[in-house]
Amino acid sequence: MAPPPAGPGVAPPFAAPPTEGRSVRLWLGLGVGALAVLLCCGGGGAAMVGLAVSNVEAVQEQGRAVTEDYYQGLAERKYAKAYDALCDDAQRRESRAEFERRVAAEPKIDAYRVGDVNLTTLTVPVAVTFAGGNRADQEVTLGADEATGAMEVCGVS
Repeated sequence: MAPPPAGPGVAPPFAAPPTEGRSVRLWLGLGVGALAVLLCCGGGGAAMVGLAVSNVEAVQEQGRAVTEDYYQGLAERKYAKAYDALCDDAQRRESRAEFERRVAAEPKIDAYRVGDVNLTTLTVPVAVTFAGGNRADQEVTLGADEATGAMEVCGVS
């Protein structure tokens, strides 16, 4: 039979509870937690940078495309296409018929070259060659459609 358990006043087999490996586990846990936080925050930061870059590219692409559409409509004398590229404010200032009369009286565009969108001012430089060889540098002012968010031509100077 087993001896009876030790009673009060008997010394325990250990002076203090064992601590072997406890600090290693603590530091390992803290390291894994820090890595998880770094991955989450770093991934979020990378996502924000990616989103900003894609937005810049989208504005560049849309701005150039709508400017191309506008000048292509003028060059091909498809004034309805050019008018449709205008923003709501420009269309309120000038009806489709008024716009068509005005641009039909202007010199015909033989060629044009659309530059890059200036993201600070939302303008696009356009080098235009008219019938007869005259050239002009024009600047298109862009704006976003209130309903769709798509870029539109709001003015040409």
